[in-house]
Amino acid sequence: MDALVKEASIAISGVIFFLVGMIRLSSAVQGKMSARIKELARYAVDKPLYGLITGIVSAIAFQSSSAATVLTVGLVSAGLISFYSSLAIVLGADIGTALTVQLIVWRFTEISPLFILSGGILWLAGDGKYKTAGEMIFFFGLIFFGLDLVRQASVPLKESPAVLEFITRTRHPLLGVAIGMAAAALVQASAIPIGILAVLAQQDLMLLENALPMVLGANIGATIAALLAGTVANVSGKRTAVSHLIFKCAGVGLCLIFLPVFGGILKCLSASVAQQIALAHFLVNLVIVAVFIFVLRPFSILMKKLLPGEDEDLPIWPEYINRKDLADPVKALDHVLKELRRQMKLAEIMFCRATELMSHYRRGGERDIAYVEMVVNNLREQIVKFLWHVSGSRLSALLSRKIFAYTAMAGDIQSIGNHVAAIGTLVAQQAWGNTKFSIYGEDDLREILELVKRNFTDASCLMDQFNVETVKDVFGREETIDVRVKEALENHLKRFHQRECTPEAGPIFVEMLGHLERISDLCNNIAEHVWDIQ
Repeated sequence: MDALVKEASIAISGVIFFLVGMIRLSSAVQGKMSARIKELARYAVDKPLYGLITGIVSAIAFQSSSAATVLTVGLVSAGLISFYSSLAIVLGADIGTALTVQLIVWRFTEISPLFILSGGILWLAGDGKYKTAGEMIFFFGLIFFGLDLVRQASVPLKESPAVLEFITRTRHPLLGVAIGMAAAALVQASAIPIGILAVLAQQDLMLLENALPMVLGANIGATIAALLAGTVANVSGKRTAVSHLIFKCAGVGLCLIFLPVFGGILKCLSASVAQQIALAHFLVNLVIVAVFIFVLRPFSILMKKLLPGEDEDLPIWPEYINRKDLADPVKALDHVLKELRRQMKLAEIMFCRATELMSHYRRGGERDIAYVEMVVNNLREQIVKFLWHVSGSRLSALLSRKIFAYTAMAGDIQSIGNHVAAIGTLVAQQAWGNTKFSIYGEDDLREILELVKRNFTDASCLMDQFNVETVKDVFGREETIDVRVKEALENHLKRFHQRECTPEAGPIFVEMLGHLERISDLCNNIAEHVWDIQ
């Protein structure tokens, strides 16, 4: 009995290592691949084939289709890619995750300590990109080390008559599907239960007849991650999450109908049960792609009817600037101004979403703001790069001033987006901690917020049409905001010492005021830049 408990503890520890490794690897890759993800998303909107490739690459990079799908749901919810474009990415992600199981079949579990050792040394001793690479290698190795622990714990099971009888006994396919669904839903990933099946098969503890229904079920159960992400997404994000479930159910249903034929094909392709399991995981998702890839357009139309609502697309990449315009600096700078207006509108969308969160918090709202911030930051990068090319032309004094002003404005708008995203994070912290401001604090915050909103609107209008009185309004309002923020901070300090506000509310309140004041400062800067180039 003690030996059984020990082996079970080792197996459970292995599963935990696998899960931690997958989550941390996904997080590390996502943190360092934001630019690459944006590049992939750019191509994904063009054709379903590009979206399919995007999904495959994302799932391989994250070592998890769930992570890639959840990211896709978030991007759709934020309006960065359309619902239609997301469908091909989701299909591709499910194919990409099959590589994890294939690596298990190739016995990466046996060399996992080498990855942990080399990655750990780089992570601890390296710096910069080497430290990051070491972290990724370490957690990649931890994934397969976890499964190696499961393999070691399963070795004694070969000697158990009860286990052998359980393996050889014919099981009902629907029961296997249910077990696979439950296991994948529990860990929110299909690779873990399917990987364990492959490991058990390597120990001659699993037959294809038992494993195949579980593989099918695990593919359905893995959709729980996207469905959970969809609960806090807008209607477009919900459509993507539900579509993912429909894809899986349709593909699994088709494979169940032809289960004996499917099993026969797998046995023809390989004599190894572990390899058959890996191929089953790959082929079921290939079947799903084959069924849906050519009907994504009518499918997306159907889903929009089933889940009606307005789509809000915010293209990631510049819509106006073009390298072809570099021959004409005047035209090029006119297009830059149009791109700056779009960047400012996006920052304004972020600000509106943040103010809405303050009054009506919605789970996932801060994530949507952060995704739009990614677009604002990307536009600044593209605008500055384009202006650098324009600066190589022969320019008049006015055009030179415009280049400097536009460069500064792009940076100011990016900074506004960063401050708004920080406010969104603070609102989420306030909601999760159920932290309340005092009535007086709410009044001060509301008044300052309204003043900042008016400065934001005026600065945006100045980029569309210059008006001296509007500029003076922004300048005057900025001075008022500085005074009101100082007064609000002094009032907060008095309330704090008089025990009229909670200790948890203080830091959030003060940080919010600081971000609002900086947003107003930046709007003031934009008004100054617009005035300078008139």
